[in-house]
Amino acid sequence: MKTAIIDFLKSEKNKKTTVEELRTVLHVSTSSEIKKLMKSLNQLIDEAIIIENNHREVTLIENTNFLVGTLDLKERGFGFVLPEDPSKNDVFIPKQYVYDAMNRDRVLVHTSKFGYGAKQEGEIKKVLERKYTHIIGTMTFRNGMGYIISDDKTIKNDIVVKNNNVNSAKKYDKVRARIINYSFRGKIECEVTEVLGNKNDKGVDVLSKILKHNVDPIFSDEVLKEANKYTGVTNEDFKGRKDLTNDRIITIDGDDSKDFDDAVIVTKLENGNYKLGVSIADVSHYVTEGSILDKEAYERGTSIYMPGTVIPMLPVNLSNNICSLVPGEERLTITCEMEISSKGKMIKYDIFPSVIKSYKRMTYSKINKIFMGDVALSDEYVDLIEMFYDMRNLAKVLKKKREEYGSINFETDEAYITLDDNGKAVDIQLRDRGVSESIIEEFMLKANQVVAEHVFWLNLPFIYRIHEKPTEEKLNRLIKMSNALGYKVKGKSEISNFELQKLLELVHGTEAEKGINLLMLRSMQKAIYSELNLGHYGLSFKYYTHFTSPIRRYPDLIVHRLLREYLFNNNQSTKIIDYYMTNMKIIAAKASETERRAVILEREVVDMKKAEYITKYINKQFDGIISSVTSFGLYVTLPNTVEGLVHITALDDDYYHYDESLMLLVGERRKKIYRVGDKVRVQVMSTNITDGEVDFKIVK
Repeated sequence: MKTAIIDFLKSEKNKKTTVEELRTVLHVSTSSEIKKLMKSLNQLIDEAIIIENNHREVTLIENTNFLVGTLDLKERGFGFVLPEDPSKNDVFIPKQYVYDAMNRDRVLVHTSKFGYGAKQEGEIKKVLERKYTHIIGTMTFRNGMGYIISDDKTIKNDIVVKNNNVNSAKKYDKVRARIINYSFRGKIECEVTEVLGNKNDKGVDVLSKILKHNVDPIFSDEVLKEANKYTGVTNEDFKGRKDLTNDRIITIDGDDSKDFDDAVIVTKLENGNYKLGVSIADVSHYVTEGSILDKEAYERGTSIYMPGTVIPMLPVNLSNNICSLVPGEERLTITCEMEISSKGKMIKYDIFPSVIKSYKRMTYSKINKIFMGDVALSDEYVDLIEMFYDMRNLAKVLKKKREEYGSINFETDEAYITLDDNGKAVDIQLRDRGVSESIIEEFMLKANQVVAEHVFWLNLPFIYRIHEKPTEEKLNRLIKMSNALGYKVKGKSEISNFELQKLLELVHGTEAEKGINLLMLRSMQKAIYSELNLGHYGLSFKYYTHFTSPIRRYPDLIVHRLLREYLFNNNQSTKIIDYYMTNMKIIAAKASETERRAVILEREVVDMKKAEYITKYINKQFDGIISSVTSFGLYVTLPNTVEGLVHITALDDDYYHYDESLMLLVGERRKKIYRVGDKVRVQVMSTNITDGEVDFKIVK
């Protein structure tokens, strides 16, 4: 019935209809049929597929000024709705029109023609689906009533807990509370469901962030039982797989890594070409479609890495043991074997199921030291030295080939935060990025590219990693900023990858390097997963996917599952094609959503630990670089990556105007200019550890 109603409304453009007309058109006459019709109409209205006007007429929502989307609420009270229809632009929601909607809620919005800048303005009419059912915060009491100070600063309402719902929580306890009334006399009413501990207890700060984002830090007994039933590779597992257990295949990871999902081998052939083997843990052999492990991995989407802790996508027996390519143990893998010329041309390749036995567990630091001339390490790994240098040479060839096609190499700083036994941040160091990291990056990029292109030409459903072109607005800002700094960029809205690559080369080693890098990164779109092959702009790849990390990323697991079906089992049946044609868009959207959640959570914990670390340096001075300029001040990043805000009110030597087009602040009297990339000296004034905020003041 629902399909028939939708089809009738689509029969004419902007079609409107009434219940009476639908009864006639759909030949509805009996009382049971009328009930079914009314039920279908109400469901379509609840799902925001159709909408009813004041004249009791219904029409498709796409024919109206209404739309459905996700609310991105800001701390200052206003927000933006990101429409589900990709053809529509974001809608600005003023503070007074948010009502009781909360961040990430799925909402129905009525839009107006004009609004905030170039954006449409809207008013939330209905919350269709609540994203958050719980609130994480600190318990307090006043006037005999319990209140929660939420960790989520987008929640401006008072959060009240009646005495019978306090659940023994005490003042300053961190709690998890279930929302029982989203609109309780202008407040939010909750009941405490879990006391996490005093806010100063070890680990409570990180746990609060984890639960805030609805991430479950533990696996259920049922999931653990399923994961623990696997004990290792059997003789039966070798059937249909190429035996690579005698090859000198190695893993190269960080010193503290425990989940090894990729292993590599390089051989220099007599014809001068390189043979590159990339073997990836065959997680899909254990995590089968529709199983309890599969459902768990789908919901989690990705492993989450935070200072001092990891929340894996799969239980430890799989992530750190059975699937992990630990040295000396037989492990099931899928291998992409490639022959590549000394100029970077792909000669031939093969993708096949395999069994390997990792010859050595290498680390980035050890190989980097070998390249820097460490004699003791060179003696220890003398049988692998030749391969290490072949790897380095091949990686150079692959990188050069990428750059010939316009691939952009961004330089970003990553911090390593050291915690003490109480979980407090005691040191922050920049992660050294050496040659070995670049080697693995190039090999993984190539394997991902080969797998994506192979399946693309099969014309079968697949999941791609896509990165669309930057918007014209962001590119224009980048051009203006670059020009203002004395670096000319050719083109306007159509700027080639080569021009951006050339710009990064021009600023390399200059004072403007960090500023231009940051601006260019912020000009880029977010990379996401998609059932459509739209290419990867930043890498300048026509075909790209994620194949190399199935232990920690769900899309990679899907890629392995599809390779097994399409290639190894030669199963290209109508049934499997129809299944993935129907579901791949949903899978890709879910993977993008869980990735975004993980990125936000990781960033919040890192920012919190950085603020915790810098707290002991209140009133101390540091040199930094302006990383962003806004209308309310400027952000300064220290060499160890700690970032703080210099509020506009702290610039007390003049009255400063914000130039949005060039992203700079200009003093009214003295004409002093602050722009991205400028070096400044700052003093640490204050911190907010929970929110990961640091306040600086510029020292004259």
